[in-house]
Amino acid sequence: MKTLLRSLLVTLGLALLAGSASASVVGQPAPAVTFKDLAGKEVSLASLKGKVVVVDFWATWCGPCRVEIPGYIEMQKKYGKDGVVIVGVSLDQKGPKHVQKFVEQNAMNYTIVMGDSDTVSAFGGFDSIPTTFLISRDGKILHEKSGAMAHEEYEAILKKAL
Repeated sequence: MKTLLRSLLVTLGLALLAGSASASVVGQPAPAVTFKDLAGKEVSLASLKGKVVVVDFWATWCGPCRVEIPGYIEMQKKYGKDGVVIVGVSLDQKGPKHVQKFVEQNAMNYTIVMGDSDTVSAFGGFDSIPTTFLISRDGKILHEKSGAMAHEEYEAILKKAL
Protein backbone atom coordinates (compact mmCIF):
# COMPACT_ATOMS: atom_id res chain seq x y z
CA MET A 1 0.00 0.00 0.00
CA LYS A 2 2.84 2.37 0.88
CA THR A 3 4.50 1.71 -2.50
CA LEU A 4 1.22 2.28 -4.34
CA LEU A 5 0.69 5.56 -2.51
CA ARG A 6 4.26 6.67 -3.30
CA SER A 7 3.76 5.77 -6.97
CA LEU A 8 0.52 7.74 -7.15
CA LEU A 9 2.08 10.77 -5.47
CA VAL A 10 5.08 10.75 -7.79
CA THR A 11 2.85 10.37 -10.82
CA LEU A 12 0.82 13.35 -9.65
CA GLY A 13 4.04 15.26 -8.96
CA LEU A 14 5.36 14.54 -12.46
CA ALA A 15 2.09 15.76 -13.95
CA LEU A 16 2.20 18.96 -11.94
CA LEU A 17 5.90 19.60 -12.64
CA ALA A 18 5.78 18.86 -16.33
CA GLY A 19 2.31 20.15 -17.06
CA SER A 20 -0.31 17.85 -18.46
CA ALA A 21 0.81 15.32 -21.01
CA SER A 22 1.08 16.98 -24.37
CA ALA A 23 0.68 15.71 -27.89
CA SER A 24 3.03 12.99 -29.04
CA VAL A 25 6.59 13.98 -29.84
CA VAL A 26 7.00 11.11 -32.30
CA GLY A 27 8.47 12.41 -35.57
CA GLN A 28 10.01 15.46 -33.92
CA PRO A 29 13.72 16.00 -33.33
CA ALA A 30 14.93 14.77 -29.96
CA PRO A 31 15.38 17.63 -27.51
CA ALA A 32 18.85 19.12 -27.12
CA VAL A 33 19.28 18.04 -23.52
CA THR A 34 22.39 17.38 -21.51
CA PHE A 35 22.18 15.07 -18.53
CA LYS A 36 24.66 14.34 -15.75
CA ASP A 37 25.68 10.75 -15.22
CA LEU A 38 26.08 9.30 -11.73
CA ALA A 39 29.66 10.60 -11.53
CA GLY A 40 28.59 14.12 -12.54
CA LYS A 41 29.92 13.88 -16.12
CA GLU A 42 27.79 15.49 -18.83
CA VAL A 43 26.04 13.28 -21.38
CA SER A 44 24.29 15.11 -24.22
CA LEU A 45 21.85 13.58 -26.65
CA ALA A 46 23.61 15.51 -29.43
CA SER A 47 26.78 13.53 -28.73
CA LEU A 48 24.85 10.32 -29.47
CA LYS A 49 23.73 11.35 -32.95
CA GLY A 50 24.49 8.54 -35.39
CA LYS A 51 23.39 5.96 -32.81
CA VAL A 52 19.98 4.45 -32.12
CA VAL A 53 19.17 5.72 -28.64
CA VAL A 54 16.67 4.39 -26.12
CA VAL A 55 15.90 7.01 -23.48
CA ASP A 56 14.10 5.35 -20.58
CA PHE A 57 12.72 7.47 -17.73
CA TRP A 58 12.57 5.32 -14.61
CA ALA A 59 13.11 5.21 -10.82
CA THR A 60 14.51 2.64 -8.41
CA TRP A 61 11.19 2.35 -6.53
CA CYS A 62 9.06 1.91 -9.68
CA GLY A 63 7.93 -1.71 -10.05
CA PRO A 64 7.21 -1.67 -13.81
CA CYS A 65 10.54 0.15 -14.37
CA ARG A 66 12.40 -2.59 -12.51
CA VAL A 67 10.68 -5.28 -14.56
CA GLU A 68 12.06 -3.74 -17.77
CA ILE A 69 15.69 -3.41 -16.63
CA PRO A 70 16.80 -6.98 -17.52
CA GLY A 71 15.50 -6.45 -21.06
CA TYR A 72 17.49 -3.25 -21.44
CA ILE A 73 20.60 -5.00 -20.11
CA GLU A 74 20.11 -7.73 -22.71
CA MET A 75 19.47 -5.25 -25.54
CA GLN A 76 22.61 -3.26 -24.69
CA LYS A 77 24.68 -6.48 -24.81
CA LYS A 78 23.05 -7.71 -28.00
CA TYR A 79 22.82 -4.48 -30.02
CA GLY A 80 25.53 -2.21 -28.59
CA LYS A 81 27.87 -3.34 -31.37
CA ASP A 82 25.22 -2.18 -33.87
CA GLY A 83 25.18 1.35 -32.47
CA VAL A 84 22.42 1.05 -29.87
CA VAL A 85 22.85 3.18 -26.76
CA ILE A 86 20.46 2.82 -23.85
CA VAL A 87 20.22 5.79 -21.51
CA GLY A 88 18.33 5.25 -18.26
CA VAL A 89 17.14 8.60 -16.90
CA SER A 90 16.56 8.21 -13.17
CA LEU A 91 13.93 10.45 -11.65
CA ASP A 92 14.88 9.36 -8.12
CA GLN A 93 14.98 12.28 -5.72
CA LYS A 94 17.39 10.53 -3.33
CA GLY A 95 20.26 11.40 -5.66
CA PRO A 96 23.03 9.72 -7.64
CA LYS A 97 24.58 7.78 -4.73
CA HIS A 98 21.28 6.00 -4.09
CA VAL A 99 20.87 5.25 -7.79
CA GLN A 100 24.50 4.05 -8.10
CA LYS A 101 23.94 1.45 -5.39
CA PHE A 102 20.86 0.17 -7.25
CA VAL A 103 22.76 0.11 -10.57
CA GLU A 104 25.55 -1.97 -9.03
CA GLN A 105 23.13 -4.36 -7.32
CA ASN A 106 21.34 -4.96 -10.63
CA ALA A 107 24.46 -5.11 -12.86
CA MET A 108 23.06 -2.44 -15.16
CA ASN A 109 25.42 -2.18 -18.17
CA TYR A 110 24.04 0.92 -19.83
CA THR A 111 24.38 4.66 -19.29
CA ILE A 112 22.50 5.97 -16.27
CA VAL A 113 21.89 9.68 -15.86
CA MET A 114 19.83 11.84 -13.53
CA GLY A 115 16.71 13.63 -14.75
CA ASP A 116 14.29 16.18 -13.36
CA SER A 117 11.12 18.08 -14.24
CA ASP A 118 12.98 20.15 -16.86
CA THR A 119 14.06 16.94 -18.61
CA VAL A 120 10.51 15.60 -18.51
CA SER A 121 9.27 18.88 -20.01
CA ALA A 122 11.92 18.74 -22.75
CA PHE A 123 10.40 15.45 -23.88
CA GLY A 124 6.94 16.99 -24.15
CA GLY A 125 5.82 16.32 -20.59
CA PHE A 126 4.43 13.00 -19.39
CA ASP A 127 2.76 11.83 -16.25
CA SER A 128 3.96 8.30 -15.58
CA ILE A 129 7.04 6.12 -15.57
CA PRO A 130 8.42 4.18 -17.18
CA THR A 131 8.18 6.38 -20.23
CA THR A 132 10.59 5.52 -23.02
CA PHE A 133 11.62 7.23 -26.25
CA LEU A 134 13.36 5.59 -29.21
CA ILE A 135 15.54 8.02 -31.16
CA SER A 136 16.82 7.33 -34.68
CA ARG A 137 20.38 7.72 -35.88
CA ASP A 138 19.43 11.11 -37.37
CA GLY A 139 18.07 12.37 -34.04
CA LYS A 140 14.31 12.03 -34.58
CA ILE A 141 11.96 10.44 -32.06
CA LEU A 142 10.66 7.24 -33.66
CA HIS A 143 8.60 5.79 -30.84
CA GLU A 144 7.24 6.72 -27.43
CA LYS A 145 5.84 4.30 -24.89
CA SER A 146 4.25 4.97 -21.56
CA GLY A 147 4.27 2.08 -19.11
CA ALA A 148 6.01 -1.26 -19.27
CA MET A 149 6.08 -3.35 -22.44
CA ALA A 150 7.07 -6.97 -22.95
CA HIS A 151 10.77 -7.22 -23.79
CA GLU A 152 10.16 -9.12 -27.03
CA GLU A 153 7.67 -6.52 -28.23
CA TYR A 154 10.02 -3.60 -27.56
CA GLU A 155 12.98 -5.43 -29.05
CA ALA A 156 11.00 -5.85 -32.29
CA ILE A 157 10.43 -2.07 -32.39
CA LEU A 158 14.13 -1.43 -31.70
CA LYS A 159 15.22 -3.81 -34.47
CA LYS A 160 13.18 -1.82 -37.02
CA ALA A 161 15.26 1.26 -36.10
CA LEU A 162 18.51 -0.53 -36.88
